[in-house]
Amino acid sequence: MPSNLLVKEYTRRLTDVRDLPTLSEILGAAGLEMGCSFFALSHHVDFLASPDSGIRLHNYPDDWSVWFDERRLGVTDPIHRASHLTARGFCWHEVPQIIRLSESDEKVLEHARFHGIGDGYTIPAHIPGETLGSCTFATPAGTQMPEDFIDFAQWVGLFAFEAARRIGNVRPFDEAPVLTERQSECAVWVGRGKTDWEIAQIIGVSRETIVDHLKNARSRCGTTNRAGIVARALFDGSISFADIFRK
Repeated sequence: MPSNLLVKEYTRRLTDVRDLPTLSEILGAAGLEMGCSFFALSHHVDFLASPDSGIRLHNYPDDWSVWFDERRLGVTDPIHRASHLTARGFCWHEVPQIIRLSESDEKVLEHARFHGIGDGYTIPAHIPGETLGSCTFATPAGTQMPEDFIDFAQWVGLFAFEAARRIGNVRPFDEAPVLTERQSECAVWVGRGKTDWEIAQIIGVSRETIVDHLKNARSRCGTTNRAGIVARALFDGSISFADIFRK
């Protein structure tokens, strides 16, 4: 199981990264920490038809990438489609519980295994007003995603996609949202893994108040999930790693 220090190291590296080649190196290194041979960070678009329509970084086999693009799978790929229906990360073996797999979907997954790609973990990136995307880590064929590293993958995926958006100027640095003091405080406790009820008990307010604070924070940060608030708040300087990892 990864330590807090490992999570802190990678999220800090992803906060500081300023170019796509370095981001790609960090993703590759994070994947190896989890026993994953592959990673892919991508907007879900047809890159063959419009190569400049989004961000894409990956280290999948070239033959698989060509096969994938030739079939215009950027939009229709079953993993991508599943990620459009959930805000949480998921393992690929969970996909049949999220969407109904067609015969062609099964062939896509079978072809991925043929190219040496096994199980994976995909973190959706749902940013209001932007093209949908995701960050994925995948194991070699015949192996499953190690459950002990799911939380690590979730954090790295969130921070990596945010870093890619910054580098690609999808969301410029000077347009950072400003959280209120209470919203920032809630973000710290979310980063520590606390539930709405637990945060309410710690701060001394009702659970409904915490729900409202986090709802407004999600709106300000342009994210659909709690972890996204933490990622944006750390990037924007509203909170620090010291706040989250302080004992």
